[in-house]
Amino acid sequence: MTLLVAILTLALVAVVFLVISAPLRRAAARQHGAGAPAPRVPPGAHDGELERDELEAAREAKYREIRDAELDYRTGKLSREDYEAIDSALRAEALEILNRLEASGA
Repeated sequence: MTLLVAILTLALVAVVFLVISAPLRRAAARQHGAGAPAPRVPPGAHDGELERDELEAAREAKYREIRDAELDYRTGKLSREDYEAIDSALRAEALEILNRLEASGA
């Protein structure tokens, strides 16, 4: 009888854990791109349009990385030297993306 109660309690704890952690697991999966559906290609879409969409998404992601680095520096998670190195690299990558967007006719 005691063993049955222990097993049922363990099962109940596992179910509660899975239910409570589900939103956190979904958010983490979205953040890392796991489980995200592949983008649907509309009929008649051109490669140039798809590339432009990918570049715009990359631009937004790069801007987010720049903001995150700035926040990390302001909160003391990064030293000034580390921040300057990261920031200059991120901004160079952002400029490259912007140049490619401009060249694609966006």
